[in-house]
Amino acid sequence: MPVTHRLTVAQAIIRYLQNQFIEIDGVETRICGGGFGIFGHGNVPCLGEALYAVQEELPLYRGQNEQSMGFAAAGYAKYHLRQRFMFCTASAGPGTANLLTAAALAHANRLPMLMLCGDTFLTRLPDPVLQQLEHFGNPSLGLNDAFKAVTRYWDRITHPAQIIQSLPAALATMLDPGDCGPAFIGLPQDLQGWAYDYPAEFFEKKTHRIRRVTPDADEIADAAAALKAAKRPMIIAGGGVQYSKAVAELTAFAEAHQIPVVESIAGRANMLATHDLNTGPIGVTGSDSANVIAEEADVILSVGCRMQDFATGSWTAFAKDAQLISLNAARHDAGKHMSLPVVGDAKLGLLALGEVLSDYKAPEAWTAKARAERVKWDAYVVENVAPGNRPNSYAQAIGVVNDLCDPRDRIVAAAGGLPAEVTANWRTLDIGTVDVEFGFSCMGYEIAGGWGARIAQSEQESGHDTIVFTGDGSYLLMNSDIYSSVLTGKKLIILVLDNGGFAVINKLQNNTGNESFNNLIADCPTVPAPFAVDFESHAASMGANAETVANPGELAEAFKRAKAADKTSVIVMKVDAYEGWTEGGHAWWEVGTPEVSDSEKVRAAHEDWESTRPKQRQGV
Repeated sequence: MPVTHRLTVAQAIIRYLQNQFIEIDGVETRICGGGFGIFGHGNVPCLGEALYAVQEELPLYRGQNEQSMGFAAAGYAKYHLRQRFMFCTASAGPGTANLLTAAALAHANRLPMLMLCGDTFLTRLPDPVLQQLEHFGNPSLGLNDAFKAVTRYWDRITHPAQIIQSLPAALATMLDPGDCGPAFIGLPQDLQGWAYDYPAEFFEKKTHRIRRVTPDADEIADAAAALKAAKRPMIIAGGGVQYSKAVAELTAFAEAHQIPVVESIAGRANMLATHDLNTGPIGVTGSDSANVIAEEADVILSVGCRMQDFATGSWTAFAKDAQLISLNAARHDAGKHMSLPVVGDAKLGLLALGEVLSDYKAPEAWTAKARAERVKWDAYVVENVAPGNRPNSYAQAIGVVNDLCDPRDRIVAAAGGLPAEVTANWRTLDIGTVDVEFGFSCMGYEIAGGWGARIAQSEQESGHDTIVFTGDGSYLLMNSDIYSSVLTGKKLIILVLDNGGFAVINKLQNNTGNESFNNLIADCPTVPAPFAVDFESHAASMGANAETVANPGELAEAFKRAKAADKTSVIVMKVDAYEGWTEGGHAWWEVGTPEVSDSEKVRAAHEDWESTRPKQRQGV
């Protein structure tokens, strides 16, 4: 007779995860690093019981908020280059609903995250239960159906045997280089505890490897022919370069053919700042050097980039007749904007392209121009980040940290004004050390994502720090993982740069001709008496070291103390809401502006904004 194990559904899920491994650089490690969990009635009796038994193998980190748990899981997956993931477990109802934003972030960024969430009872005998949404004409429709829009794999388990198919399918999705993203499994509360005789083979150890898709030879030939004809070629290096571990191949390819390289936001830290072919970050939050080259390039090779509007300047950054080539593991990304698609792995694709290109080199004058533009941009950044007799700025804080951090320290930022400022001003000291979450541009990711990254970092590296840049707006939105980092001993260095509200959106508001309104605290008509938050005391109340500094000089000394400390440190500095923004490097960005208005300034801004539209490429 076949050997079986009689287990509850919850026990079987956890035992399966416990026995899934991945080979990374010749070393086997458990593919699931553990999980983040907040228990409630929808997951504590059964899933909680199963997790209790495997605390050592699958550590469960207690979250403070389900949304931030998901952000932490995303930060963890990014650090591990999508080769390992964490699960998140939440109770039925509002606990699970809190994960929706985090699932969307993971979906936009193509990150693996497994959600094991409570669901209403299959029997429906106790309906309606606490926190259940009722759809009178469709009793099968529930909150968990909302995750279908923000996941790559979705299932609701309605029989214990279904996990034999569902779990491997979810895992295959999370490991697929083209379809990678979050997976959601809804677990009805009664079913979690139902027992079933599972085949022993289901729990045998399995070692996975990330698939490397070999590009089609004809697509390589077409791409190579376009590049050979190029007089002004350029490479856009995206986040996929790191995920496929193709950094060395990208560098070798660029050097062999003397092609300038620019980086997307997700692709920051693909090349060191000192590499002479690194032309800088591209796009709306980019550099003058990269954007000047992009405007003149006749052939653009995009590697592992999904060509989001911030990288493309809403598709105004390139000449209309420039030929795009997109090397990408995801077919959808490879075909954007009438690109010549090369569907496949970045490492294998670059090697194959290099063989066909043979001894082709970009014209020397073109490469020299790219180098000269980067020299000019570097000089601008040096001046931009320097302390001086002027108001405090994001750029100055970034410069202080850049000068004092260890090359292997990990930098985390998200949303607001900091993605632009970090992307434009940060000088990469080591490969793969920058995480600017701008796929979903999600406020609140910073501290939670930093906590997840720090958990991952502590599994592999010692002597290095995770450094978080956050504004006061994001801090107020989600800060409880300061407490999480203190509780778990996962040290963070957090810089809170306080500009008195949502200053970057106030900047956009003003740039579109509008008056400041409801973004800066001082401009909120419903706030009769604005007052400053004591971020230092707040952070200290959660157990962190905390101090407030007045200027970049004091910030430098505080940062040194934070580096020497053995627990999380929060450093607060006020920055100016109006002055000190990085003004160079911006490409056009499409936003909706009023076509008619009583305000002359709004009308003028609309006309100015629309004046650049003729540069916009048309395509799909």
